[in-house]
Amino acid sequence: MFAQTTLFDASVDLNDIAGSDGFLFVRNGIGYAGRGVAQRVVMSQVEQVLRDIDHQNTTGIDVSPIAFGVIPFDSTATNEFIIPQQIVGKDENGNCWLTTIDHADSEVQIRQSLGASSNDFAVTALTPIETYRQAVLGARSAVREGRITKAVIAREVVVEARNPIDVHAVLLRLKATFGNSYRYSIDGFVGASPELLIEVAGTRVSSHPLAGTTPRTGDPTTDAELARKLLLSMKDQVEHRIVIDVIHDMLLPYCSYLDWQPEPSVIEVANVQHLGTLIEGHLSEDHPDLLDLARMLCPTPALGGHPRDEALAIISELEGFDRKNYGGAVGWVNAQGDGTWAVAIRCAEFSADCKTARLIAGGGIVAASEPDAELAETQAKFQAMLSAIVRP
Repeated sequence: MFAQTTLFDASVDLNDIAGSDGFLFVRNGIGYAGRGVAQRVVMSQVEQVLRDIDHQNTTGIDVSPIAFGVIPFDSTATNEFIIPQQIVGKDENGNCWLTTIDHADSEVQIRQSLGASSNDFAVTALTPIETYRQAVLGARSAVREGRITKAVIAREVVVEARNPIDVHAVLLRLKATFGNSYRYSIDGFVGASPELLIEVAGTRVSSHPLAGTTPRTGDPTTDAELARKLLLSMKDQVEHRIVIDVIHDMLLPYCSYLDWQPEPSVIEVANVQHLGTLIEGHLSEDHPDLLDLARMLCPTPALGGHPRDEALAIISELEGFDRKNYGGAVGWVNAQGDGTWAVAIRCAEFSADCKTARLIAGGGIVAASEPDAELAETQAKFQAMLSAIVRP
């Protein structure tokens, strides 16, 4: 393949390039959008395929072609990565560029959302409430019996629409409400994740796991009190500590330096608050590739549990459905092995005709978990995507 990179209009909105049928991974206006498909590549070959591209770069910016991809919850499953025909990138310095593959059109069509349009929606719980409550109790029993220290139990709902759902409009709503999250759209998998799984830039590596959740009400005084209680909650601190320790211990053997915040901070998203801890370091010379590191971390204890194998067995026994992409990772990688991968949460899987969307939300179950509180937490997490999809 041949690629050419030129400067592009920095005022463009990456959401408008992705539209309803393109590709997107962006946070705070920084990231990538893609159009068309130059090649689909299995994960094990994607970095080599990117390195083999003959790339002509006239921008003076150190950039290269990228591939978008999703690592499923079952990280042993295979998913194809996409190298788009047109890739528009924007960085934190205000630079914007266009990469075209194999002489693709250098004119990029800017999509315009149709805006508000009439549609009818029905939201149905695919997981019966009692099934979910019993799954929470089963996972809690496993923790109390000492078989595991944590398991994440999820449930699913489906949105059915009379007319096709405008994915572009969904992305714009997510931008308006969750601009600080990692927003993505890849082959009908759409979402806004607040959680960084792993980012590699040269030798620098970082992760920002989240675990422990409380609602946001919109009232500053009430939210500050909820945040204070979250920081003091032994249940949430235990759930969070498990995640931090596992990710730190998994990355440490491949780092010459790795550090993390001594105490978690409260990360505010539009409708909930999480405990979060930033982990940063430098990779050693013989570290695995980014995608190998991402797959090694998937699923984190924040989406699976700990110990991993035992927790995943309990999830498989109790949940009763295939998570597919939910709880895995979503992001991009380039030929140099740099990239950003977010945990695949706050998401929806759209059908090919965009008339249905499947949503999944879950929470970490520890010894102090209560089914009704966990149910309320999943409902709060569902609202991120439901509020973007279900519009009159």
